[in-house]
Amino acid sequence: MRLAFILSGIVVLFVTNTPARADELRPAYVELTQQSAKQWTLLWKASAQSRLGATGEAIVPENCEVRGAPQKRFANTNILTTLTLSCNGNLEGQNIGLKALELSSTDALVRVAPLGGETQTLRLTPDQPIATIAGKDEIANVAWTYTVIGVEHIVLGFDHLLFVLALVLLLKGGWLVAKTVTAFTVAHSITLIGTTLGYLSLPQQPVEAVIALSIVFLAVEIVKAKPGEFRLSERFPWVVAFLFGLLHGFGFAGALAEIGLPQGDVPMALLTFNLGVEIGQLLIVAAGLLVLWLIRKYQDSLTQPVKTASAYGIGIIATYWFIERMIA
Repeated sequence: MRLAFILSGIVVLFVTNTPARADELRPAYVELTQQSAKQWTLLWKASAQSRLGATGEAIVPENCEVRGAPQKRFANTNILTTLTLSCNGNLEGQNIGLKALELSSTDALVRVAPLGGETQTLRLTPDQPIATIAGKDEIANVAWTYTVIGVEHIVLGFDHLLFVLALVLLLKGGWLVAKTVTAFTVAHSITLIGTTLGYLSLPQQPVEAVIALSIVFLAVEIVKAKPGEFRLSERFPWVVAFLFGLLHGFGFAGALAEIGLPQGDVPMALLTFNLGVEIGQLLIVAAGLLVLWLIRKYQDSLTQPVKTASAYGIGIIATYWFIERMIA
């Protein structure tokens, strides 16, 4: 038991240095839309709390000039900046980007929509803050971009990650875990799609607080589990995962709303984002099961202490998130 507390303490010290909001995947979003033969509108969104939102600037194509002063306004926790550009010729082969992106820890999505042409989606990262607008034969794939965003969101969205890991620790058998995670996926898909399309709505802050409580619930179930005794989440794992998945779907929807969806490509972006989330979940499940299998194979006596330590760590972290989100 002493080992369990030591390990859980290490986990807590590591994760409490991460942001309290689990949906920290809030990429900047840039939309470059052609209005007429020469006029384009550039709209870009970044968190008001980030360096990008406070001091960042857009890098426009060389054959474009900014007309007038930038128009800025607040939208929830973001700053939206609108620029009017006058461009000579098409933008194929030109560069677009965001200054100060290399100093941030987020990515940016860029959507380029010419009149009568194909829309393309580009991705900027701190390592590559500038991208080249492609020609017709090199159009970036919206599906691939949003699939990657979905994978990153589940892997880097710490509360969703901890929830899935808690399921791995609680349930016995890879097939049972996979089916339970699938129920979680179906549920969060329902609320993700419903919220994004405007059919469902819940305030984001209470949702994130309850998501944290869902993780606390699973952590308690792990700690109190006893051989031969099946707790609620062990008797009805699919039901528990489905109900909590509905809540997590609202969290995904909030993050996706911040990221932005490309007009005209909403169904594809929604589908592939959700596919990316599922891929990320399965990667987490596979990694968790592999670690447990290795522990059982080479040092079985550590299996239960590791589970207990992990449960304490997950529970303490989720409680910290709950308090943080309630007072934010």
